[in-house]
Amino acid sequence: MLRTAHGVIRTPVFMPVGTKGTVKTLHPDEVRDLGAQILLGNTYHLHFRPGDELIAGLGGLHQFMAWDAPILTDSGGFQVFSLRDTIAKVDDDGVTFNNVYDGAAARFTPELSAQIQANLGSDIAMCLDQVPAPGIPRRKLEDAVRRTTEWARRQRHAPRAEGQLRFGINQGGIDPELRKRSTEEIAELDFDGNAIGGLAIGEDRALTFETTDWTTQLMPADKPRYFMGIGDPEGVLEVIEAGVDMFDCVLPTRTARTGSALTAEGRLNLRNARFARDELPLEEGCDCPACARFTRAYIRHLVNQNEVLGLRLLSLHNLRFLIKLTQDAREAIERGGFADFKRQRLERLMWADS
Repeated sequence: MLRTAHGVIRTPVFMPVGTKGTVKTLHPDEVRDLGAQILLGNTYHLHFRPGDELIAGLGGLHQFMAWDAPILTDSGGFQVFSLRDTIAKVDDDGVTFNNVYDGAAARFTPELSAQIQANLGSDIAMCLDQVPAPGIPRRKLEDAVRRTTEWARRQRHAPRAEGQLRFGINQGGIDPELRKRSTEEIAELDFDGNAIGGLAIGEDRALTFETTDWTTQLMPADKPRYFMGIGDPEGVLEVIEAGVDMFDCVLPTRTARTGSALTAEGRLNLRNARFARDELPLEEGCDCPACARFTRAYIRHLVNQNEVLGLRLLSLHNLRFLIKLTQDAREAIERGGFADFKRQRLERLMWADS
């Protein structure tokens, strides 16, 4: 359980991503009705469009997007480093890059990231980190770890919004020595919570889970542990078992925009002709608005005709699926039956793939 300025969050918790101040195609009340407890907003994008100072002048991000529950803002680091072609220079003070909107030169420093997030007024602000690409030379990976710690140290006491929590992020890829070093250094800085960054971005999946498992054991058990960027059913169950409290991903809404539904037995590609006359809901037993009223055949029609309603219905379903999976996992933990719960859910997925 995590207490924030805008409410208590029961963990483990999946955080829908509202990159630009909205979960794509959905009204905030719809997202709340799905069971979402907290949303994620993107510091990089909101800084450039419409501007964090403008948002501050309009009452902060909660008021701006009409969301009265908790919000976590990332630091902007992942966006900067994932758009590597835009980077002009990385140094110990910060990173210089060309923004994706007009190509103008911009610079992020730990202090600026903290100021942007203070202006946004999020409940949880993340430290600026250097996200290394998978497979980079060890020397460069070590530089990223060193900078991440130095930047976190500078941001530790930077001004923040009233009641705002701040989380540190560890890096190090799947290198045991560097990940251990980063995890311990960030933990020593005594943030309000700690995150695992730089995984699930292209490295071997088995090594992702292995690294997560032992990394969480090095993170303070009395503070929230956040895995940044995972949202497939197997991944969610694996990180929960490792002791992760929080996780986010664009997967449910991005998958919806490709015309696919997440179910307990795998993904359904609604563009497939086999659903043309299918009168079943997306998933039997699901209580989402899509499954309550509409058939696979109808949603397939909407998707193939590029109707926005089809994308909305799939987004509602996919978000509800992941939120419900996380709720069920929480209940299984509370009754001491998570291992059996995980096994049964994974068996259904594997059976569907066989």
